[in-house]
Amino acid sequence: MFTGIVQAIGTLKAMTKKGRGFEIIMEVGEDFDLKNKVELGDSVAHNGVCLTVTKISGNCYYADISAETVACTCFKNYKLGQKINLELACTPSTHLGGHIMQGHVDGVGLVTKKSKLDEAYNIWIKAPAPLSRYIAMKGSIAVNGVSLTVNEVVNDTFRLTLIPHTQSKVNFDDFEEGHEVNIEVDVLARYLERLLEGKDESKKSNFNSTLLKNGFI
Repeated sequence: MFTGIVQAIGTLKAMTKKGRGFEIIMEVGEDFDLKNKVELGDSVAHNGVCLTVTKISGNCYYADISAETVACTCFKNYKLGQKINLELACTPSTHLGGHIMQGHVDGVGLVTKKSKLDEAYNIWIKAPAPLSRYIAMKGSIAVNGVSLTVNEVVNDTFRLTLIPHTQSKVNFDDFEEGHEVNIEVDVLARYLERLLEGKDESKKSNFNSTLLKNGFI
């Protein structure tokens, strides 16, 4: 799991076709502390996409991307030199500064508008229609692996506000108009929806679960 607090910005150095997916090479700086903090098999979020480290060489590491990941994320559009937000998987002692994320991107959104507000920026993003029901005002959302607060929702478009500190810690260039971004909605919303679906199904089949009997859902 991840928390959406970006720890470093890496550079995509290579992206080689491997079956229906790709093998990538990421280059990182000293701030990522690759030598001391990353081991083979570790999970790292790349613009919100959870990938497994398969090899380490100097200041670079390798990871594989499946065909499914390529299809449902922005990786299919990335070129060499792309700057990518990185976050190591959290541990039981990790400070939860953002919100719980799985690194499973739900869809790709489009930045439709960006405007300056004092030293901050308002960013409007159009989400895929099926995801709009999971996005709530003052709720949490992950955009390119960054935990952010939704400040406004209009149909399938939502507004974020990026303060100067956030701008300095992430790849802010990806928040320009016309750019596509990875979106992961709050996992709690997905589970709640599934629980409610289960309630409807149980009524149809005359099956009452323990949760239903005790009025929890």
